[in-house]
Amino acid sequence: MFIGDIVGEPGRKAVAHLVPVLRQRHGIDVVIANGENSAGGSGITPKTAEDIFAGDVDIMTTGDHLWDQKEVSALLANEPRFLRPLNYPAGTAGHGSGVFRLGGWPPVGVLNLQGRVFMPDLDNPFLLARAEVARLRESTQIIFVDMHAEATSEKIALARMLDGLVSAVVGTHTHVQTADEQIFPGGTAYLTDAGFTGPHESVLGREMHPVIQLFLTYTPQRFAVAKERILLQGAIIEIDNETGKALNIQRVSEPWTP
Repeated sequence: MFIGDIVGEPGRKAVAHLVPVLRQRHGIDVVIANGENSAGGSGITPKTAEDIFAGDVDIMTTGDHLWDQKEVSALLANEPRFLRPLNYPAGTAGHGSGVFRLGGWPPVGVLNLQGRVFMPDLDNPFLLARAEVARLRESTQIIFVDMHAEATSEKIALARMLDGLVSAVVGTHTHVQTADEQIFPGGTAYLTDAGFTGPHESVLGREMHPVIQLFLTYTPQRFAVAKERILLQGAIIEIDNETGKALNIQRVSEPWTP
């Protein structure tokens, strides 16, 4: 199971309460989550990462809000289950991919990429993805890609390029779950955006009024995390352990009431 961007305390609590339930209900072996918005809705700290891992999450990915909390440097240095986008410049702290051996299951490769359309101008994720997937395939056929990007076209293009080479490509960042889950001809599962885990009576997880005021006045506002209608969103992907090809993908949008 992959969990879309976890937003603030409501998102962390939803993970803690729902992931064990969903693991049992669906027989889930591995849980990956994007945690870049888990600290007050922007960035991540060792404490919020600890909350997420304690919620039965195995591996965490991030994106463009990676650096919003200065404490993230400790995670990048000390937590091997914590990934940042691969396409930051050489020498950046942390890792953009990894092969994880969890219990008795086959090894799982996870690759975190960040898009460049309407985003910071990092290294080309398409060029880096080809080389990194080839490297990961030396250790495992099961590879999951979190493509953290703004543009739908960039996410789809990257997934089409990797069709047959990875098990799944799921997009994050826009916080709106899309309805285009599918398996490409080569056996790669795809979803343009996993959505987000947190309060949906909101604007992308934030209180509505300040966001509306920003658009009305263009004056600075404080975007507090909202509190109502909490959902855990993402996707469950069934993968053939031998071939690494996806057999099924289904969206998840599970409500949680405190």
